[in-house]
Amino acid sequence: MTEITVAALQLAFSNDIDANIAHVSRLVREAASRGAQVVLPPELFEGEYFCRVEDEGLFANARPTAEHKSVLAMQELARELKIHIPTSFFELDGHHYYNSLAMIDPDGKIAGVYRKSHIPDGPGYEEKFYFRPGNTGFKVWNGPDKTTLGVGVCWDQWYPETARAMMLMGADILFYPTAIGSEPHDDSLDTARLWRRAMVGHAVSNVVPVVAANRIGTEHGQTFYGTSFITDERGDILAELGREEEGVITAKLDLTLAKRHRAAFGFFRDRRPELYGRLVQDI
Repeated sequence: MTEITVAALQLAFSNDIDANIAHVSRLVREAASRGAQVVLPPELFEGEYFCRVEDEGLFANARPTAEHKSVLAMQELARELKIHIPTSFFELDGHHYYNSLAMIDPDGKIAGVYRKSHIPDGPGYEEKFYFRPGNTGFKVWNGPDKTTLGVGVCWDQWYPETARAMMLMGADILFYPTAIGSEPHDDSLDTARLWRRAMVGHAVSNVVPVVAANRIGTEHGQTFYGTSFITDERGDILAELGREEEGVITAKLDLTLAKRHRAAFGFFRDRRPELYGRLVQDI
């Protein structure tokens, strides 16, 4: 039997990168003390969610992967605690800027970098001003006990294609670091329920556990709604946090059982790729 313990972190952030890293580090340690082997912090935890406005001065905060404070700090922590930490950060590569994720392994090494594929552009979430669409393609990573970890970043989580692509690459668990909350253009729109349903749908239709980590707090009038959660392969919630709670959630996942359930449902047996050509055509 293959069982692993995963964790998601939920917290608020300021524009003090050192304080944010210290805060995340404390929660990572707490998660590891509970047995977590993979610990997921929220998206872009280096600071406030800066994409609410278009400000060219903010490009100065991007750094190459090997020089980014968040990545370097999580490398040290992963090495010390012998855990995996998928680490979201603002990446600079030459003249290009990406919303990226470094998969850090228990040796503190960067197993590779994923660049967010789907880049949103709307009131309060003007990411296309800052980020180039990712050019890495979807990625999966070696995890504990010969498992395979799939990671998408925030807006990726709304796309069934992202989840299915990672599953076809062998993912055993799907992880989604996130920064999402209120919609400045419409006070009546609360996407928290939709956000969760979309990812629970990925769990059900792929028979796979899902881990989602969001931020909380109000930043310049934009309130992030937390509600981080972990599901099993049936989409049942194993652990969750509220809209304003700071903390760590963990869950033990039986991946052997999940694999059995996945085979029994037959979703991958009954796929008809020859019929899906329309999915890769422009509208």
